[in-house]
Amino acid sequence: MEENVRANVPEGYLNPVFPRSFPDPFVLKFCGDYFAYCTDFWHDGNVFGILRSRDLVNWSEAGGAMKPLDNGPPFYWAPEVTYSNGKFYLYYSAGNETLMEIRVAVSDRPDGGFVDSGNRLTKEEFAIDAHVFTDDDGKRYLFYATDFLQHTHIGTGTVVDEMIDWQTLAGNPRTVTRAKYDWQVYDPHRIEKGGVRWHTVEGPFILKRKGIYYEMFSGGNWQNVSYGVSFAVTDDINLDKEWQQFSDGEKVLPILRTIPDTVVGPGHNSAVRGPDNRELYCVYHRWTENGRVLAIDRMDFAGMRIFVEGPSVSPQREPQKPSVNGFSDKKFWHSIGDWELSEHSAITRSNDESELICKPVIGSFLCEVSLKALSPYAGEGSFGVRFTSDGQTAFEFLIFPGQSQAVIYWQENKRLNEEKLTLPEDFAADAFHLLRIDINGLCVSISLDEAIVRFAKLFDQSSNQLSLIAKGVKAEFAGFALTDGFKDLFERPEPEIEAHGWKQLSGGGLCIVENGELLINAKSAEPLILTKGSIRKNYEFSANLRFVEARSGKSGFGFVLIQNDGQTAAEFDIGYDSRSLTATLCQNTSEIQLPKTFELENYHQFRFLVTETRLRMQIEENILGEFSIPDEETKIGIFCRNGVAAVEMVQYTAF
Repeated sequence: MEENVRANVPEGYLNPVFPRSFPDPFVLKFCGDYFAYCTDFWHDGNVFGILRSRDLVNWSEAGGAMKPLDNGPPFYWAPEVTYSNGKFYLYYSAGNETLMEIRVAVSDRPDGGFVDSGNRLTKEEFAIDAHVFTDDDGKRYLFYATDFLQHTHIGTGTVVDEMIDWQTLAGNPRTVTRAKYDWQVYDPHRIEKGGVRWHTVEGPFILKRKGIYYEMFSGGNWQNVSYGVSFAVTDDINLDKEWQQFSDGEKVLPILRTIPDTVVGPGHNSAVRGPDNRELYCVYHRWTENGRVLAIDRMDFAGMRIFVEGPSVSPQREPQKPSVNGFSDKKFWHSIGDWELSEHSAITRSNDESELICKPVIGSFLCEVSLKALSPYAGEGSFGVRFTSDGQTAFEFLIFPGQSQAVIYWQENKRLNEEKLTLPEDFAADAFHLLRIDINGLCVSISLDEAIVRFAKLFDQSSNQLSLIAKGVKAEFAGFALTDGFKDLFERPEPEIEAHGWKQLSGGGLCIVENGELLINAKSAEPLILTKGSIRKNYEFSANLRFVEARSGKSGFGFVLIQNDGQTAAEFDIGYDSRSLTATLCQNTSEIQLPKTFELENYHQFRFLVTETRLRMQIEENILGEFSIPDEETKIGIFCRNGVAAVEMVQYTAF
């Protein structure tokens, strides 16, 4: 029986988002839906409870994932589910708590029906908390936790082993992270381990950003105030060396941690993209009178640092929805050919050429859609997406299932170009595959299943319309989401800011992109202002900034709110000498206190939420203030004066 459980907060959501026992949560996003999995037996007698959601906030119960094993181990821990080529693989640990092994179960659907494969993946006596990571080159790795009994800090740490296939490891686990700090102590005299001082580092989850690998992990004992989540990093996943840890527990605290008398034991996290596929959310459990309950909080990066806006205890803004979400709103779609449309899917009813045209989109946007062919298919039939510019095809991405190929077509210098990509031998065209297309001005980035296909190119014309297409084959598209806006990580090689879509509005100096940063070199006290993106009334703008060099005189950096007529509606100025933030709105000036952890020379994320006549400014999880602004369309500009500022990331999302 399905039951919907959530906190009733009209302005947003309030943690926990599922207030019943749901320990060690992992969330999979598939075809636009979210599936959460937890440790232990479920109410129906199966193991690993499953919840389902469309928005990460409202959850419905879906039953247990699989039947208990025939040999009856009493403990089933930490499930994680990975999808590939029509199959869902559930990795978990089972045993008697002292002896634990990692196994894998398989299903054709995400909401149950998992059957154990009969394979034990690990050889250690104690192995828990499996996590699968797929790198950009398609190689897969299994991270998990195991015991280190000869280490200086005895206890549980994490390792990684390469995966030969979904059910087989290479058998050469390498150390990733072991305990090295006191905050990771689980028990100073752990009796069941012979009375030794026992440490715990467990629950690995891997993210990759700008060539750096991040392992998030939980450390310590949930009953201690020092317990929490931190991370370690490396630039080489194959390096036989421990990753560098971020938190020492004294000068640098865990990024998600217990708040005495308020939040107890937040930990064992995973991470997942929000509904708009831009925002990133930390999914974790925290302890209440109901046990370990499900919570979510927004997370992001500031330079090489991860931060989490939690554990939150006050109402939070709901995860941002995409600009176009699914197929039910007919004002967004125009069909050519025979289509069957529902809220979540679009299906072609014949092999005739069919096109489903989305509303015009201008500028930059992110699109995700899952797609598959409907059997039978053969020959020249194809399906995919088309982008047009003023009615002319700018580029297409097509899958030819009968030829085991993907082909990208694009116009350049009035010539049609193509690039053919051979799909893997086991590629199942009749299974859903995730297509992600990021249009950032003139730059187009495409990925299929994150790693099967990766393509990026700077085109000579922009696109303003998107279509889903099929010809000679029936196809299904599901989980469509289009988000208006852009994200710049400054990874492309072009040094000119114009190639990245930025414009210099005023001021003298030099702006250049190099080594993953946009450098703003302002030669005078007159602000050098850069802008990008369209003017809107409702949007969110985020940027990671640091100050590189100050010159004599009044140095600093900040942000300006620019109206459609080019006038400045607000200015937020951070002075190098004063180390303070000055806000100027409607000729009224006020001083705003910066967080104690703020350092000009380090990257911090500044975020502006603009909704009609209100602007909210924050630095990471710290809200600095909310201000009244003119009832006009605006945009945010970045400025620097009399010095050099570096920008590492900019994200803009229009609502």
